[in-house]
Amino acid sequence: MASAPHESGNGTGSVNHSANVSRPAVLSLVIKEKAALYSAYMPFLQNGGIFVPTSKVYNLGDEIYLILTLVDDPNKYPVAGKVVWITPDGAGNNKTQGIGVHFPGDESGVRIKRRVEDVLGAALRSSRITHTL
Repeated sequence: MASAPHESGNGTGSVNHSANVSRPAVLSLVIKEKAALYSAYMPFLQNGGIFVPTSKVYNLGDEIYLILTLVDDPNKYPVAGKVVWITPDGAGNNKTQGIGVHFPGDESGVRIKRRVEDVLGAALRSSRITHTL
């Protein structure tokens, strides 16, 4: 089961008026069960990604700073990703509202993709329904 994400910032990024620089929204997601991780993981993305349940409105391409905690791992994985999937409120088939965050192609993205896939193991080949596909 995933806990509700903690969010700060807004979907379009906060504006620092003194520097006029857009900052990415910050989300924290704790996934406590392997089944919840399977439902949230997006292996079909080039660098992998994760579905984050949220009622906040985001746009495709928005930058997101995600702090991810996985199953029984005490580590927190910081990831700077981009919104590549949006499931709006009221989507069909009782889909959970939220966003899909694409992991970056850098070292942090490779590390979190490997870690998620290690946790999931053989479950990666399952055909069970997920939050996205």
